[in-house]
Amino acid sequence: MIDTRQADCTHDWRYRAFVLLATFASLRWSEVSALRRMDVDLKARTVRVRVAFVERSAGGLMLGPPRSKAGRRTVGIPQSIVRVLQEHMNTYVQDEPGALMFPAAKGGPIRRSGFNTRTRWVDVVTEIGLPGLHFHDLRHTGNMLAADSGAGLKDLMARMGHDNVRAAMIYQHAVRGADEAITNAIDRQLESRDDDDDKGTAGALVPTG
Repeated sequence: MIDTRQADCTHDWRYRAFVLLATFASLRWSEVSALRRMDVDLKARTVRVRVAFVERSAGGLMLGPPRSKAGRRTVGIPQSIVRVLQEHMNTYVQDEPGALMFPAAKGGPIRRSGFNTRTRWVDVVTEIGLPGLHFHDLRHTGNMLAADSGAGLKDLMARMGHDNVRAAMIYQHAVRGADEAITNAIDRQLESRDDDDDKGTAGALVPTG
């Protein structure tokens, strides 16, 4: 799972909120780049996904529906990033309800190429020890955090914007796998303590404070 605390501070300030919202609301690039001011409700701490940008092979952008029916959804925003989003809206977003939430430097929609160049994405992720990290991996982090909350399949599907259970189950299984690894590590420590007890160090597990 990605630690975004360093990543979001290293990026261009214009895109800090963009990175954080994509991560912690589990949004796809096409979804977060198409958000308008009216889609983000900081009082209710929600973001509404209604449309998405698709980059055509010829280079143009087409605004259309999300990739699935489940893609149209309302997602909760963590309180910890609300202040960053508010500062972003005050600084970079026009007052009109239909204004782009994350405009590029010249005011139009963000393109991946411009984002990568302006943020030095490849260099930055290498500097923080995550070479090869793609923007889509941020969504994976958000999905893992959602799965780690113990939410059921239907709730995970709703948050991720999936209309089938397969993807949600993948994240649930990944979390369970991590928990199993932790449990196995604890077992190894206990077995080691048992071995020490056999050697005359009984009481090693007794709390000292």
